[in-house]
Amino acid sequence: MGTAERTYLDWNATAPLLPAVRDALLSALDLSGNPSSVHKEGRAVRAAVETARRDVAALVGAEASHVVFTSGATEAANLVLCPHFKMGRSPLNISHLYVSAIEHPAIREGGRFSRSAVTEVPVTEKGLLDIEALESLLSRHDRALGLPMVALMLVNNETGIIQPVKDAARLVHAAGGLLVVDAVQAVGRIPVEIEALDADFLIVSSHKIGGPKGVGALISRGEVMMPLPLIHGGGQEKGHRSGTENTLAILGFGVAAKEAARMQKAESARLASLRTRLEDGMRVSAPDVIIHGADVARVGNTTFFTLPGLKSETGQIAFDIEGVALSAGSACSSGKVGESHVLTAMGQDPKLGALRISLGHATTVDDIEKAVRAFSKIAGRRKLSGQAA
Repeated sequence: MGTAERTYLDWNATAPLLPAVRDALLSALDLSGNPSSVHKEGRAVRAAVETARRDVAALVGAEASHVVFTSGATEAANLVLCPHFKMGRSPLNISHLYVSAIEHPAIREGGRFSRSAVTEVPVTEKGLLDIEALESLLSRHDRALGLPMVALMLVNNETGIIQPVKDAARLVHAAGGLLVVDAVQAVGRIPVEIEALDADFLIVSSHKIGGPKGVGALISRGEVMMPLPLIHGGGQEKGHRSGTENTLAILGFGVAAKEAARMQKAESARLASLRTRLEDGMRVSAPDVIIHGADVARVGNTTFFTLPGLKSETGQIAFDIEGVALSAGSACSSGKVGESHVLTAMGQDPKLGALRISLGHATTVDDIEKAVRAFSKIAGRRKLSGQAA
């Protein structure tokens, strides 16, 4: 999505609002009732919220009643990453959380688990979860203390690498544990089915698929086993998340989910073609460019690359000056450009630095060509200054 001056290639950080979502939000401004009220106005808002709930559920093949709306993916993570669950009315103890070393900070922080109850699972140098390491850790888990929980992203937000969630699910459930899958970067880009993944919980976010910011969801496979509430109060969302629902954001989320489901197959193929064009152009300008994850399965919209001799911060500023908006990885560090924990986990020197280009439904061939020209210009300056490796 570009203009004569600017080209936006940071869709993994946030996707611009879809036109259909904007229209829905404007229409929803006239809804005045509280969704918990029993009068006509309240019932109208409740009906709209439940329609959105069905659309979000349909995006991942879940039941609408299994969707709990939150203020975003981070809150959803803090809700489900909890040592205290209920199985019906009976308490259920989760004694340890295992997270992959490449997880988003919202997961790596461990939610409501103490730091001593969180263990990182390594990844291979290709950026994939080390299944053997996970199996070893789970085999040593003491179930007498409680059940294990494993949290794993389906698609890494920096590299775009698709993780072996089904293989992990087999191990987790054999150990009697729960599997939480961060599907934030996957929905709308690859098919996501909670049953097919064999996940107990999915975490999704609105603004990554062209919906409004400030709303997400925790989606469960069933209703019997749920974490204790994070936010207490009036008992909204079946008691799982109190507080009057953010009606506008939820309605926009529902429309975005419906659009993502409709566009997913065609857009995935189109964006993969654009990314190939981008990476081929980059290799022509700088044969020493490193494309992280190029030899494993990735979503079609993401390129995470290192240009030897170019620091992440310098590169991000240089592209910005050229009119191209990209990032140096996760956009969740208050504007800081730091070393990538994902590169570290993959056994690479994080001081090399890396930049991420991520595409979306409005990205055009012209945008890719502009990015390639900017890359060529920046790579050329690097060589002239003697920075090339």
